[in-house]
Formats: sequence, C-alpha cells, structure tokens
Amino acid sequence: MKFNRKKINIVDIKQTRKSVFATGVGNAMEWFDFGLYSYLAVIISKNFFSAVENDELKLVFTFGTFAIAFLMRPLGGIIFGRIGDKLGRKVVLTTTIILMAISTLLIGLLPTYAQIGVWAPILLLIARIIQGFSTGGEYAGAMVYIAESSPDNKRNMLGSGLEVGTLAGYILASLLASTLFLTLSDEQMATWGWRIPFLLGLPLGLIGFYLRNGLEETPIFENEISHDGVQEESFLSILKNHKKDILVCFVAVAFFNITNYMLLSYMPSYLDEIIGLSSTVGTVLITITMIIMVPLALMFGRLSDKIGNKTVLLIGLGGLTLFSALAFYFINLNTFALISLGIFILGVLLATYEGTMPGTLPTMFYTDIRYRTLAVTFNVSVSLFGGTTPLISTWLVLKTGNNLAPGFYLTIVSIIGFLVILFLFSSTSGKSLKGSYPTVASKSEYKEAVENPKDSLWWEADETDK
Repeated sequence: MKFNRKKINIVDIKQTRKSVFATGVGNAMEWFDFGLYSYLAVIISKNFFSAVENDELKLVFTFGTFAIAFLMRPLGGIIFGRIGDKLGRKVVLTTTIILMAISTLLIGLLPTYAQIGVWAPILLLIARIIQGFSTGGEYAGAMVYIAESSPDNKRNMLGSGLEVGTLAGYILASLLASTLFLTLSDEQMATWGWRIPFLLGLPLGLIGFYLRNGLEETPIFENEISHDGVQEESFLSILKNHKKDILVCFVAVAFFNITNYMLLSYMPSYLDEIIGLSSTVGTVLITITMIIMVPLALMFGRLSDKIGNKTVLLIGLGGLTLFSALAFYFINLNTFALISLGIFILGVLLATYEGTMPGTLPTMFYTDIRYRTLAVTFNVSVSLFGGTTPLISTWLVLKTGNNLAPGFYLTIVSIIGFLVILFLFSSTSGKSLKGSYPTVASKSEYKEAVENPKDSLWWEADETDK
C-alpha cells in the first residue's frame, strides 16, 4: 500500500483557534438559554403553570416542558446531520444559531397563564421545541467542525474550548440571574424581571452568526468527501455496520449529559426547593464552580492529548462512581462549607468530561457519515437521558422521599459508563480521524506523518493508495 502525501491535511493553528472561538461563542448562546431556563425554573413554573396548586408539581411540569423539547433534538439531528454531511458543516452552524436566537427571544415575549390561560404553557412548549430542533444540529456540528479543523495531536485541547463556550453561556446566565435577584424585588422579578435575559438572546445570536459566517469549511470535508457518483450510506446500513461505535457513543453521551444537567440545570432548583438555600446564594455557588471548571476543562483537554482520552474518561467515571452520593450527602448537611464542597466535587469530575468529550466523540465515526451519525446518536441519547435528568431527579426525590436519590442515580450511570469505556473503547488521542489522513499544523509534524504514517493513521485505502 502506498502512502499518498497529498492527502495529509495541513491547518493553520491560528485559524483553528479562531474557529474554536467562533464556534464556542455560538455554543455559549445555546447554553445561555438552557442555563436561564434552569436558574429561573421556579419563577417560570409560577408564571406558566399557576393552575397547579402544589409547588413541587409546578416544578415537575416546568422540567417536563424542558424534557419534552428534547424529543425534537433527534429530528434536528437527522435533518441537520444529513445537510452537514452533504453540503458542509458551516451552513448548519450558521442556521442553527439563528433559530436558537429567535426561539429564546420568543420565550421572553410570551404572555403568562394569568394573561391567556392554557395557551401560555403551549406557546412555551412550542418555543422550547424550536430550540430543541435547532440544538439537534448545533452541538454535534460544533464538535465535528472543531475536530476536523484541529491537528491530531491537539484535538482534545482545542475541543475543550467548545466546553469553555458552554460554561461561559451558563456563567453569563447565572450572573444575569443573580444580578436580577439582587436588584429586583420578588414581585418585580416574577412579573417582568425574568424576561430580561431571554430578550438578550437575539443580539447574542446575531454576534454568533456574524462570527460563524466568517468561517471557512473544514479541510477534511473539502479535501476528503466527494459527492460525485457516490451513493450515500443509509441509516439502516450505518446502524448495521457501525453498531459498536454507536453504542459506545450513546453511552458516553448519556453519562456526560446526565452529569452535566445534574449539576448545571437541576442543582439550582434542588438547592432552592429541597435544601432551602436562597436562589441568590445557590446561583453564586454554582457560578463560582463553573468559573473554576473553565481552566480545569482546558487542563483535562491537554492531558487527554498526552496520556489518552480513555484514561481521563476513566478517571472521571471512577471518581463519580465513588463520590456522587457523598457529594449529595455533603450538600444535605446544609452548611455553607459542605454544600460548597459537594458542588465542587461534582464540578471537578464533570470537568474531566468537558475536557475530553468534544474532541473524542467525533473520532468514533468515519468522515463521510460523521456528522449525521454523531448528531443522531448524540441527540437520541441526550433526549432520553440528559434532558430528562432534572425531571427524573425531581421525581426520584418526590417518590422515594430520599434527598440523596439523585446522587445514587449518578452513581449507577457512572458504573455503566466505566465498564463500557473500559472494555469497548480504545484511545483515539493523537490518531487521525477515522477514514482520514493525518491533520498537522507544522512542517515537523508533516515530516513525521510522511515518514511514519502508520503511527498516526487510520488506514482507509482507495484507488490512489493501491
């Protein structure tokens, strides 16, 4: 087999960092909205489900709306994933951010139940469905774009920048929510104050669109995907031929998102409703934890490139298996120091996923099916497990009467994830993407790839290689 030097992808690392920033800003916009919905869930429940007398049930209905919107994510993944594999990654990323901005704005403009009755929660659900549909192509597309634009030996580090965008969106949402809680009265916050952050969705979305519109298509998509005379592989064929990769990806997305939504979406309401901590204090605690997670995510991304993404994932999964229930136990002792410690434990362990997942998940699939397979697998898993995490956690506490139930749920999920990663996943750090030749960012890396191609190459022969 002859190695074709012309197929080595060479990227400009400065341009790659620009791509990470532009993609991360868009991702921040997406999670800014999700953060707002979580931090303001109690107020939203009282405005849109006021007909329900029990406060805990109001919260269940609110998180139910949160979860139902996730059912649209697989549909968005199917449609946007197919477009991304056929027309390019960039066109999807510029479309999804506009849809997200418009739907976020709509939530801020909606009348309440007291004003229009049952139409209020229906319209809220419609806005959330639009958000879920656009998110179906957003996050998977962002991961694929960064992975295909990054040199192989820095993929996890640069991919972690996407999660910095996620954290930045949550941090911005929590800072805005905290500021509003501090400066407005309860009545002002309940009547009109909660709307302000959602109205900011439009200008933030326009900024993200401007940055993304200036991006170039990924070199791997431009250089290695040919659509002339090639029959597109069907989803049934993909499921049949790549079932192991799909299973590993499905489980990885599940434990990543259950942990993520447990801490960043469910925890604010848990501290308020279950622990009795004021919304302001709880929001500040989680915001500080997220700020600490930013450098930790970047650190774990660099570490993944050095020691392998499998090792870092097992560290995170092992830690959550051992310490999830303990973290919730600390939180329930209801002293400021121990609540802070419990949240910090969960944040540090979540950062292991934040640093590795964006650079790892796209490596599980071949280039010509990468976007749609990842988008569908990711969004089905998120819909079943991530988006339902606040609802399931609320239900578990309500049903069992045990405030530690969410911690035990996280423990079980982590054990399953640990076993799957240990036995079914091999580290992809430093290797080229499946079906692709190496991607490098310097002359020395190019020379090494040419001289030792099998050290970093997923071999995929074609007519020019035989």
